[in-house]
Amino acid sequence: MSADSEIDIKEAFQRAQKGHNNKAKLVASLNSRYNKLEDKTLFHEEFVHYLKYAMIVYKREPAVENVIEFVVRFATSFQSPPKTEEEEEEKEEEEEEDDAEDDHPFLSFIFNFLLESHKANSHAVRFRVCQLINKLLGSMAENAQIDDDLFDRIHQAMLVRVTDKFPNVRIQAALAMTRLQQPKEPDCPTINAYMLILDNDTNAEVRRAVLSCIAMSPRTLPKVLKRTRDIKENVRKLAYQVLADKVHIKALTIAQRVGLLQQGLHDTSEAVREVVCSRMLPSWMLRLDGNVIELLHRLDVENCAQTALDTLKAIFKGTPTEELLQNRVQLDNRKLIPVDSLSCENVLYWRALYEFIKAKGEDGDEILEQVLPDAAIYADYLYGYLKTVPLLSEEQRADFNQLELVMTKEFISQQLIHLIGCLDTNEEGGRKRVFAVLQEMLALPQTPSSLVSLLTEKLLTLVPDDHRRIQTVAELISDLREPINEASQPVDENMSRRQQVQLAEVKVSILEAKQTLEDCITTQDFSRAAELKDAITELENRRNQIIQEIAESNQPADKEPRTEKNDPETLLRCLTMFAELLKQMSLKTRIGPTISALMSSLVLPSIANAHPAVRNMAVQCLGTCTLHSKELAKTHMVLLLQIAQLDEVKIRICALRAIIDQLLLFGFQLLSDPAATQTVLPSQSPDRQGDGPVAEKKGDVAEDTAQSILVMLSEFLDSEVSDLRTETAEGLAKLMYNGRISSAKMFSRLVLLWYNPVTEDDIRLRHCLGVFFQLYARESRVHQEVVEEGFLPTVRTLMNAPATSPLAEVDINNVVELLVELTRPSALIKASANTEEVCVHDYLAVRMCGEMLKDPTAPEVRLYAKTLSNLELSRDETVRKDLQVLLQQLVQVVKDRVCLCALEKMIYQLVNSREQAELLSASALQPLDVNADELAADDPSKSAKKAKKGQRKVCTAKGGRKSSRRAESSEESDGENVPESVPVVRPSRRAKTAALEKTKLDLNPLINQEANLS
Repeated sequence: MSADSEIDIKEAFQRAQKGHNNKAKLVASLNSRYNKLEDKTLFHEEFVHYLKYAMIVYKREPAVENVIEFVVRFATSFQSPPKTEEEEEEKEEEEEEDDAEDDHPFLSFIFNFLLESHKANSHAVRFRVCQLINKLLGSMAENAQIDDDLFDRIHQAMLVRVTDKFPNVRIQAALAMTRLQQPKEPDCPTINAYMLILDNDTNAEVRRAVLSCIAMSPRTLPKVLKRTRDIKENVRKLAYQVLADKVHIKALTIAQRVGLLQQGLHDTSEAVREVVCSRMLPSWMLRLDGNVIELLHRLDVENCAQTALDTLKAIFKGTPTEELLQNRVQLDNRKLIPVDSLSCENVLYWRALYEFIKAKGEDGDEILEQVLPDAAIYADYLYGYLKTVPLLSEEQRADFNQLELVMTKEFISQQLIHLIGCLDTNEEGGRKRVFAVLQEMLALPQTPSSLVSLLTEKLLTLVPDDHRRIQTVAELISDLREPINEASQPVDENMSRRQQVQLAEVKVSILEAKQTLEDCITTQDFSRAAELKDAITELENRRNQIIQEIAESNQPADKEPRTEKNDPETLLRCLTMFAELLKQMSLKTRIGPTISALMSSLVLPSIANAHPAVRNMAVQCLGTCTLHSKELAKTHMVLLLQIAQLDEVKIRICALRAIIDQLLLFGFQLLSDPAATQTVLPSQSPDRQGDGPVAEKKGDVAEDTAQSILVMLSEFLDSEVSDLRTETAEGLAKLMYNGRISSAKMFSRLVLLWYNPVTEDDIRLRHCLGVFFQLYARESRVHQEVVEEGFLPTVRTLMNAPATSPLAEVDINNVVELLVELTRPSALIKASANTEEVCVHDYLAVRMCGEMLKDPTAPEVRLYAKTLSNLELSRDETVRKDLQVLLQQLVQVVKDRVCLCALEKMIYQLVNSREQAELLSASALQPLDVNADELAADDPSKSAKKAKKGQRKVCTAKGGRKSSRRAESSEESDGENVPESVPVVRPSRRAKTAALEKTKLDLNPLINQEANLS
């Protein structure tokens, strides 16, 4: 047997370990030897014997991986090459006759060996078994077939292994079942296992592995969609990639498409956002032939306008500017979309394109000029379209088709109004025309109420001065509430014509009489002249009477005295405009006579209106207006408090927001009288002006009012109305973070609310409080002291919670860990400059020791003893000595063995801390020992002793254990991804080479050793 053509199994395995060897030649040579053997049994046993050396290695060593690859290639080399369709059709009959030749004996032997080994005690063997099965099945041809019995055995074995304790085993088992899926079967075990893993597996890499191989079907799609909200960034990223590659946009519902875009474009991870923009959106566009309008149509832009705008901007970012102009909607010669062609999709595209180009700044000005219409032309265009929006009666609103048409027109109108912000209003004529059109549209009775706020906003942006804004809105409100009514009837044209004829006849008669009078005077017929003179006087009186009648009929219609309109629709329009004015005004602008008049004539009467929408808007106006005047806030605080407790939920929430805003701006000293305010202010620092509820120098009235407000807020935290509860919690978080409230009791209430299972579905509340706790505790030491004061009350409440209370389900250990982390001195953003200052954990340790001494048999003693070892204590010797005394007293009275172990361990650490301090002070004067690491590496026992002796506190040791666990976990689950390396000091190149040689695993010594022993 020549070495070139045939080699023995041992040599093949030795060569296969080297990456540079050609595995195809090794496979061919070994295959040649195998085919010449009559009895394959010895070959099978020897092959498996050498394979076992690789299977007992768990770490992903290059040599072992090369051996695994060689085994897979050799095992699958006995399969016939893939056949064409014609060859398959020709040999269908032959395959039916020769069923026994489906599987090669060696391949069946390998599979049987692996299936017998999958239950081994060693996790390394289980991992390699699953890895080999995965690679064997993956290396087979697409049309390969295996025996049904073998299929079932592999299936059952891998279903067991996907529940293995080790993540890497689960990953390989999940990948091995890729080709065993049967998506068309309603109850496929593989798919059921995959869905169970996606929902419940705690390891992110296992979930990623399943995502990469799960078949898409109506059953599996919801599970994949759920992974787009996974806690791990890599899982979310892969979920979007899978959806982009495997799922057609038509297979998703509108809600699913909108949800994917809304979450993906606003994901906290930039990598996920990039995948959505670069993979999923281009995939959808490709399936829609690049038609953006069609994509918008499949998103239902009327109900998700903002998501559609974000989607369009993401598409525009990846599109060259020239293509943007080519793909724009069809505009006429006025650079406008024809009114007949307006739709929700193209008008939103129009708006998004203009806003995107304008956001480029100077770079987009030139492009914007090519597509932007003239301001005056656009104003007339907008006015013409708004006049076509019909007003529906109550009967017409019952017709869904008419209602849908009006809603569509209102949406288009909103987008057209938004486009005003992109117009060039620097030119005086265009700006005046836009301003006049906006004013006229606000005055039109058929303008929908939903557009009033937006129209007012755009109108006020054209007026830079606050006083002019106030005057403009006041005039509009006056015209709306007190319109001019015409009383007289229209003029009758026939009557006017008769009057003109009568006047002409009288004038002719006067002229004739005057001529006759002159003749009579000439002939000196004075008696006749006197008669004519009287007749002329009568004719002139008649003429004057007719002229007066004509003048009265031609005068403008008489104006009745203005009557004030108080119907709900008019009041709501006026209040909406007033609220928008207050939003646009600067807080520095004081309340003037005009605002005061509007408050007394419009806002305050509307608070008592029977219509809820009117009351809600009035409360919003009142709350916003009080922010401009401290005196006004004092005056109406009681009214807002009453509304917050008595009205409908929506109005109560609006009043609560107003109260919170006032307290944030003015502090609780707003509740005191002016005299008390003047006496208290000089003695308070600016940072503590808001601590009214806890200051003893306040007046009794202010304290009572502040206390009643806090009691009200505390009651709202227990409300069954989730929106009211959430708004209250958010308001209290703002007040505490800004220093307006400093209350350990209130902080404890918020912590309990956060953990309460009742609020599990309130995502906004959980998110708000979760962010608040971290920001609040890290802001200052004072805040940490508040958290420390609330520690024991929180624990007591949870420990004493009855079994029927939802708080009984809360994990107290988790709550304690959170509070300990929040009060950790190292967590502060700005560490205290005073290094000798006693840290918060010192106080917390003393408090817990005191609690344990009160009742050493209480159930919470074990919790406190465990928590003591997690504290980050200061280096103050006095504190440590006092704490040591307390711990020694506890050791004498506590009987629980677990608690005693924890307490003795704490005492041991406190004693060793002094030795550590001495070592640190001594080593500060010694030169750095460069070879210390090498010595420690040579003598692990010394290294371990040194580490143990150098532990300053238990939290450091605990952190070390956690990091090692994390490293182990990442090593275990490195199936597809390399774990992130921990930053360390960079060694020299020579040290790197030496370390690399040491870490390389070679199976040859093990094989040779076994051969020598045998």
